[in-house]
Amino acid sequence: MNAEQDPTPRPSGPVVTEPVPDIQLQMLIRLIGQDPQAALPITLTLGGGFLYGDLISHQAWTAGWAHSMRRVEGSGAQLLERFPELVDQAVIDTQGQQGPQELPQWIHLRDATGSAGVIMPLWRGRLADISGWSLGKPE
Repeated sequence: MNAEQDPTPRPSGPVVTEPVPDIQLQMLIRLIGQDPQAALPITLTLGGGFLYGDLISHQAWTAGWAHSMRRVEGSGAQLLERFPELVDQAVIDTQGQQGPQELPQWIHLRDATGSAGVIMPLWRGRLADISGWSLGKPE
């Protein structure tokens, strides 16, 4: 088929494309968000490597992040005490509260382990960067 016969419309200029998050993973994250105590083992593929841990809600991640900020030592440590709550408030002020029909754009893990064996107590990542996922962890 030559270009004259191709019925597909072609843009006249450059087209910017962005990765699209997996809707099933977004729905799973939304479901986990209904119970701040819930957690599911999950393995993610991103950047050519694997990351696995427990999928947790944004609320659980924020609470854990706030707790870890309170344990930081140093001359500016007191400034970090309310930092997680200030960030959440700034996001709400800027973008508005996420409505029930909107799907999440971020994923949160607890006890995340990367391909190189690095363990992170809390991890947050952009869903659009995840190329694959599976429930469960490697054995």
